[in-house]
Amino acid sequence: MVERTLVVIKPDAIQRAIVGDIITRFEKVGLKLIALKMFIPSEDLLNRHYPADRTEFIEGMGNKTLENYNELGMDPHDYFGTDDPQQIGLTVQKWLVDFMIEDPVIAMVLEGPHAIEVVRKIRGHTLPVKAQPGTITGDYSFDSSSLANNDMRPIRNLVHASGNEEEAAFEIDLWFTKDELHDYHNIHQHHMLPPKKKK
Repeated sequence: MVERTLVVIKPDAIQRAIVGDIITRFEKVGLKLIALKMFIPSEDLLNRHYPADRTEFIEGMGNKTLENYNELGMDPHDYFGTDDPQQIGLTVQKWLVDFMIEDPVIAMVLEGPHAIEVVRKIRGHTLPVKAQPGTITGDYSFDSSSLANNDMRPIRNLVHASGNEEEAAFEIDLWFTKDELHDYHNIHQHHMLPPKKKK
């Protein structure tokens, strides 16, 4: 039941001085912060985090872009010269890596029951224009694929959050060493989690 997940607060959130509010939202729901660091990630780290050779990931970004363009009645050929989701996804991946090495990010690991699902719910839709009010992306951004691609940049969606258990395990190992992960007891554990049974 207790999970760990990676959250990366992106340069746009740091530049806008909303880091404290973002972290507070996760802590207030009962998630435990077990690792935190601020640094400029290397291009190698980001290319492993956003792998260009992972077809499903790249096509997913491309398809989200195409879906947003279709909803707005825009022709992707005018911006990309193609409507191939793989090619569009590769372009977006490069923009994303370039953006994430411009300025510092804050990487952290959160722990708690259903942490992966809870973090993604608080973060909101990856396309801010589709995010619900009350979520981080819904409250702090109105960006969309069409706006971003018109400026040849990634979507400013403030926060990365692991998508599932396998992704979370991979990403935590990528961004943190085991020595950087800390275990301690907090008040939420006392009130919300059952005590361990004695053997």
